[in-house]
Amino acid sequence: MSRRLAAILSVAALLLSVAPATAVEPLSGAIFTTEVICDGTNINIYSDKEDVYLDGGPVHEGAAGLPDGDYYVKVTEPGGTLLGTSVGVGDDTPVHVTDGSFDICYQLSAILIKASGLPGATAGYDTTTNPGGVYKVWVCTDSAFTPSNCKTDNFKVLESEEPPEEATLNVIKFYDANANGINDDGIEITGWKINIHDDLNIDRFTPVTVILAPDTYTVTEYTPVEPNWISTTTNPVIVVLADGDETTVEFGNLCLGPGGGHTLGFWSNKNGKATMNDEGGLAPELALLSGLNLRNASGGDFDPASYALFRTWLLNATAVNMAYMLSAQLAAMELNVEAGFVSGDSLVYAPDVNDGDPSDFLTINTLISLANASLGADGYTPAGDPNRDEQEDLKDALDAANNNLNFVQETPCPFSFA
Repeated sequence: MSRRLAAILSVAALLLSVAPATAVEPLSGAIFTTEVICDGTNINIYSDKEDVYLDGGPVHEGAAGLPDGDYYVKVTEPGGTLLGTSVGVGDDTPVHVTDGSFDICYQLSAILIKASGLPGATAGYDTTTNPGGVYKVWVCTDSAFTPSNCKTDNFKVLESEEPPEEATLNVIKFYDANANGINDDGIEITGWKINIHDDLNIDRFTPVTVILAPDTYTVTEYTPVEPNWISTTTNPVIVVLADGDETTVEFGNLCLGPGGGHTLGFWSNKNGKATMNDEGGLAPELALLSGLNLRNASGGDFDPASYALFRTWLLNATAVNMAYMLSAQLAAMELNVEAGFVSGDSLVYAPDVNDGDPSDFLTINTLISLANASLGADGYTPAGDPNRDEQEDLKDALDAANNNLNFVQETPCPFSFA
């Protein structure tokens, strides 16, 4: 089996079979730096420390906000060196959250005291020694600033520039229903976690519009917890921003799931027999199967003359001769399409099947055609046969489809991030 497909299927099975371990839930919602009128959620560059304000709430429309309550605040260098803290100000928890959002947005310099000379330090926060002017702000439920109890954001203060040079970066996430790597399906994904990194390192949730200093940035989409998601575009993306630029990065993804498949077990039981024995009786289905290049254990042609013979052949299929097992999966899928359970135009994830073609996605009709052609070319593929690997890849893709695991879904599936 292809390592890529095996990884997806094995992780999916593991998630279904193993109870989740108890874990500390991270805070919901997000914080972000903004300016004095508090209407910018993605401003990360300033000309003065006094210009930095703090706001917070849901990470995107419809998402959970921050837990209601009071919060401690600190500012550090990116490496963790303390520059300013609310502990000792008099109001140790100056940030208040109601109904998931900050009551107001807060001027950082007004709610902190400098780390230099504590206690009795003056208001504000010390200047970072980071050569890029990078700071990290923490908003936490405990005075120890335990990372799991905190939300953080990074920002830059370039005090030597009045005003600082700026560029705008947009990040869009689209659902790639036709698996072509192009944003042409008209479905945007809201709330996908991405990272923007130079000497600044910030996480955001799509759609993103962020104001940055001119520089070279690495933009990365996070991998969700759910293993059925597949990226269809380059990740990460390197972006070079000059003063005044506005650049958009687009990430495409799709998810896998059911598409109407029925397994070998179904077609060998009474329900499968009843489906085959429809208004036209069994004859059309048996003729359809006989028209394929189906093989038996010894590599000979298999043309079922009765349902009983078909059922026995199906139940006895093994991969000693890979052509036999491929034939069984092909027969099941052919019957799925004939019965209307599966559309022949459905896309499935079939890594390594289409050698020489970079696409890992094929229609069911194409997959059936490739499998039938392979069986016609070689009906006996035991271990060591040069065509065995090709037939195993085809068998794996059909097996996954018959088990409803690798169909490209028309709309986005649930997703989450650790």
